[in-house]
Amino acid sequence: MILASQLVFFTCIWITLMPNASAVAEIKTPHPRCSSSMEQTRKQETRMRKEDSTKVWPLKYKQILHIEDHDFAMRPGFGGSPVPVGIDVQVESIDSISEVDMDFTMTFYLRHYWKDERLAFPSKTNKSMTFDHRLIKKIWVPDIFFVHSKRSFIHDTTVENIMLRVHPDGSVLFSVRITVSAMCFMDFSRFPLDTQNCSLELESYAYNEEDLMLYWKHGNKSLNTDEHISLSQFFIEEFSASSGFAFYSSTGWYNRLFINFVLRRHIFFFVLQTYFPAMLMVMLSWVSFWIDRRAVPARVSLGITTVLTMSTILSGVSASMPQVSYIKAVDVYLWVSSLFVFLSVIEYAAVNYLTTVEERKRFKKTGKISRMYSIEATQAMAFDGCYHDCKTDMDQTSFSLHSEEDALQGRCIGSLSADSPRIQRRKSLGGQVGRIILENNHVIDTYSRILFPTVYIMFNLFYWSIYV
Repeated sequence: MILASQLVFFTCIWITLMPNASAVAEIKTPHPRCSSSMEQTRKQETRMRKEDSTKVWPLKYKQILHIEDHDFAMRPGFGGSPVPVGIDVQVESIDSISEVDMDFTMTFYLRHYWKDERLAFPSKTNKSMTFDHRLIKKIWVPDIFFVHSKRSFIHDTTVENIMLRVHPDGSVLFSVRITVSAMCFMDFSRFPLDTQNCSLELESYAYNEEDLMLYWKHGNKSLNTDEHISLSQFFIEEFSASSGFAFYSSTGWYNRLFINFVLRRHIFFFVLQTYFPAMLMVMLSWVSFWIDRRAVPARVSLGITTVLTMSTILSGVSASMPQVSYIKAVDVYLWVSSLFVFLSVIEYAAVNYLTTVEERKRFKKTGKISRMYSIEATQAMAFDGCYHDCKTDMDQTSFSLHSEEDALQGRCIGSLSADSPRIQRRKSLGGQVGRIILENNHVIDTYSRILFPTVYIMFNLFYWSIYV
């Protein structure tokens, strides 16, 4: 009985599971018609991919250049000979030159050439691949820096101005657009008739001559400049490239490259702004030699005006120049010109003093009339600020009396013509005025009219023959 019931149970279970197993078998077994259609679809897709190359997904640059297979923290050929790195420069502009800060600002294209066999890739057409700044951080590049630089930056408008070109044999071109502000040790002893020699120095920061060898890629032709480079105060005479070595006691010898350029200053601006005004002030100070020595306010005010103007010119030149401890060429000219202006003021002080001494001696020899005229001259000087010569005043009084007598005589004498008294008066007037002017000219004024211009002209000839 028990065996019969077990047989019935297993029979029911078999009947239940058998249809499901057959259904699964049917699903797993592919229909022959469906499999043939799938194969045809695959062949069509492959044919379309071959005909349209844009549908082929290229390999990543990391796989082509084998970047993940090498350690690019180490230089190419580590442990062997130094890696040669060629340099060439295209100068775009010299933006500014500052005498006060003793520096210059230059914008240029810096190109590096080297070979890294780790970046070699197979190519049937032998064409290079060009990349932007994103690949720079993943490979080894030379660590060039600028000696004596104050500020520098890589242009980043609209993206960073960096280009990397890799050839199939592993040759690399790395180009970057940079603006650098660097020091220029200037000598202003001949300013503004000077010529300045400035240089921009390139050097590897970490790799000495045992690991990296810097050189100009194309020799002297490695430095190219734009034809339209111009400066407001300077004329660029020469651009040249040179090389040398730098020694550091802690790290050794390094290769160093130099970008040299010679600047000659334009003189015309300083002639108009400095030299010509100084000349005018010196010549203006000579006018006082031709003014009557009795005109004290006129001569004193003229001398003070010229002295103050020269002081203004000196302060203006000093404000635009660095505070150097040696004498510049412009300082020599301005200080000598100021000395001439100052001496013209001292000359009138000497004339006035000597005239006063002469009058005192004359007063002692004259009588009561002279004392009276002395008092009147002193009062007149206190009133209008001008010196009045007693003898001249007396001569002027006697001159007026004589002229009146001559007029009366002319009226009384009828035999003479009507024009003869006028002619006589004009002659006597001219003679008296000429005599008064000559007597009022001090001997120092007479000599100064010749001596000051002669010496100043000689100074100018000597100055321009030395500095030009």
